[in-house]
Amino acid sequence: MKTTVPEITFKTRVRDETVGGDNPFRWKDVTSSELFKGKSIVVLALPGAFTPTCSSTHLPGFEKNYEALKEKGVDEIYCLSVNDAFTMFQWAKHLGISKVKMLPDGNGDFTRLMGMLVKKENLGFGDRSWRYSMHVVDGEIQQLFAEPGLMDNCPDDPFGASDADTMLDYLAQ
Repeated sequence: MKTTVPEITFKTRVRDETVGGDNPFRWKDVTSSELFKGKSIVVLALPGAFTPTCSSTHLPGFEKNYEALKEKGVDEIYCLSVNDAFTMFQWAKHLGISKVKMLPDGNGDFTRLMGMLVKKENLGFGDRSWRYSMHVVDGEIQQLFAEPGLMDNCPDDPFGASDADTMLDYLAQ
């Protein structure tokens, strides 16, 4: 039996030139259903914006492989983190991310319902997402690649099971 993604409302910001000024963005609520219904989506979930592994390897790997993932039938790739929309936007801008869409889970609602919310108090981060990636088709999780050792206050930062190459290999089957 396939598991469906949690139904929540994401608090996002979208460009709207009618707003005017130096910051022409407005708030837009987007539901899980709106994001996933009728689509093949890859989600990469990361512990935090601007953190070392997330910034140097994980997110850039999906950006680099964006076209290859699209060729495998993926409609969109979302980067999810327990960060607000402002932070996610600035992080993408800082890294030059233009293809992968940033998905803020500021309150951790989606992450909590996925069973992937962990404490990272040992690093002063509070609650964050465990690192994973997943393939979702029409709201149903087809495959989830979670890093091993899911636990609160993990002493290290496992990475390898949820990278873009793993997703590409899976989609090639």
